[in-house]
Amino acid sequence: MNALRNYAAAILAIGAGLILASCNSTIGDGTTSGTSTNASATGFWSGSDSVSGQTVIALINAAGQGTFIRGDGLQLTGTVQVAGSNLVTAVDGYTDFGSAFSDGSTYGIGTLNGTVVTGSSITATLSFTTNGNTAVTGSWSLTYQTVSNNASSTGAIGGNYTDTVTGAVLSINSNGVMSEQNPNNSCVLNGSVSTNDTTHDLYEVAFTYASCTGAHAVLNGVQFTGLASLNTSQSPALLTIAIIGTSAASVPYGIVSTLNSN
Repeated sequence: MNALRNYAAAILAIGAGLILASCNSTIGDGTTSGTSTNASATGFWSGSDSVSGQTVIALINAAGQGTFIRGDGLQLTGTVQVAGSNLVTAVDGYTDFGSAFSDGSTYGIGTLNGTVVTGSSITATLSFTTNGNTAVTGSWSLTYQTVSNNASSTGAIGGNYTDTVTGAVLSINSNGVMSEQNPNNSCVLNGSVSTNDTTHDLYEVAFTYASCTGAHAVLNGVQFTGLASLNTSQSPALLTIAIIGTSAASVPYGIVSTLNSN
């Protein structure tokens, strides 16, 4: 575990060097400093991984917070750093709750390196190692989705949504307050959704579970945070939520949910 952390720290140092080399330009949001201009990675992206054959979507907000979701539920999170058109991200990786990597582990760390064209494409390679010391690689080609340009607000995302897997109904009021009770495992969700950039269809999510039973009892009290996006270009509208959290026993968990608007 320490070796993996040291590896991630080294990659972050490389990313910091890239930023300094580009005249102290900022990350992810396309702003300028000095004579250089960074590309912007902000938005909702989708495409595929030619190594695993899985689909990949990415949610990256204006602050550089990024979540990359593979079709099998693997969730990779980290701060996206962009210098010029070069992209580098040290990622933490989580299997979807209830699943595991082939070696039985559920967590790992790695790096994502590539290039980004503002509002167009991301091409990147993934190098990742699980806690069970299994190497995972990827080669991604992602395309910017125009739904990214939809304005965001707690009023816009307010409504009731049905989880496509569990059937539980998530309610979000016009102030962004979230609540849900899952009849399958008794989990009670309470939290909030907000947006720090009203020009993009990206949201920040925070919630906790209580009263969970069975295998889900380990989720009780865990503070989950992550990103969400609402795709209104399809009917019914599809809400994607990807969150991570760590229990008091230092066990990391990741959950990816897709929900249809009611």
